Amino acid sequence: MNAVNKVLIVGGGIGGLCATIALRRKGIEVDLVELKAEWTVYGVGIIQQSNVVREMAKLGVLDGYLDAAFAFEDVTINTTAGQQLARIPGQRLAGPEYPANVGISRLALHQVLSETAIALGASVRLGLSVETLTEEGEGVDVLFTDGSRGRYDLVVGADGLFSKVRGLLFGDKYQPRFTGQSVWRYNFPRAAEIDHLANFQGPAGNAGLVPLADDLMYMFVTSHEPGNPWMDTASLAAEMRQRLSGFSGLIGELREQITDSSQVVYKPLEVVFVSEPWYRGRVLLIGDAAHATTPHLGQGAGMAIEDAVVLGEELTAGGSVEQQLERFMARRYERCKFISDSSVLAGDKEIAHDHSFDRIGLVKQMLARTAEPV
Repeated sequence: MNAVNKVLIVGGGIGGLCATIALRRKGIEVDLVELKAEWTVYGVGIIQQSNVVREMAKLGVLDGYLDAAFAFEDVTINTTAGQQLARIPGQRLAGPEYPANVGISRLALHQVLSETAIALGASVRLGLSVETLTEEGEGVDVLFTDGSRGRYDLVVGADGLFSKVRGLLFGDKYQPRFTGQSVWRYNFPRAAEIDHLANFQGPAGNAGLVPLADDLMYMFVTSHEPGNPWMDTASLAAEMRQRLSGFSGLIGELREQITDSSQVVYKPLEVVFVSEPWYRGRVLLIGDAAHATTPHLGQGAGMAIEDAVVLGEELTAGGSVEQQLERFMARRYERCKFISDSSVLAGDKEIAHDHSFDRIGLVKQMLARTAEPV
């Protein structure tokens, strides 16, 4: 008999939903609570690189959204004018029948993940979080924010950068840190030549174009924003155009089409990394709650998805809860730390205008590292 048979997952984002799916497929009872009363999705799109495609296939959800996504093989790194500096081939880690990489809108992905979690029998409650966690005996007694209670073999905090569960475990020891950069995103009809992830190295930040569907792509650009200034939402389009002033070629052409401030998704980049085991007793952190990083390597959500798959495997591989969580940490800590540190390093080098920094080499190193078994 498993040491863990009933789990509470706090947070209904990508990590929480994937963990729910992973555990339900292993026969573990799951309750999921999400603070938002309406399950809205932040952002425009998401890049799923080869290692993430592999894990989504393991979860049995990849086929459910490929038709709504854009499959691609390679990644290019280009100058501001669009001259290609490197083309890095993808690896079909999920098998020859699946693409190396996938771009998909966050809304389309959320729909498949949430529907799958519910179809697998998870109990989902919205507008709810945890108030207190009390470990007694072989379980955790949970008081929810609506006054209701529950008892679980394990509680998983998948509640993001500003994790309530992390605060309950570690107090204020781990607080999000602004990196000095922000990212801007905007959707466009897909240009025919954007059939892959195209990165453009800029003078003060990097831009990119990501295909999401046959008729959709999004642009991103990072920028140095000292002091994390407040942005007037009415001026976001003009501000984003200004951040792209050093680019020509396709990026320059698209820049002038950024006119609707309501469609600009602006996000200051904040990071946190829990530099000790991500659990205490029978409460565990996964995803951004434990290791939120920047998007410079496109692996933030990917690490949360890997967390989910590994958790499902370890909770059903025998041993005590302590042994299961120790094995989970042994498989996850160094891998996530490499991604976190490398992503932050890339941003720091952008801020410093360090032209000697080998970004292409770092991307290749990341792809080789993440291609390894999880």
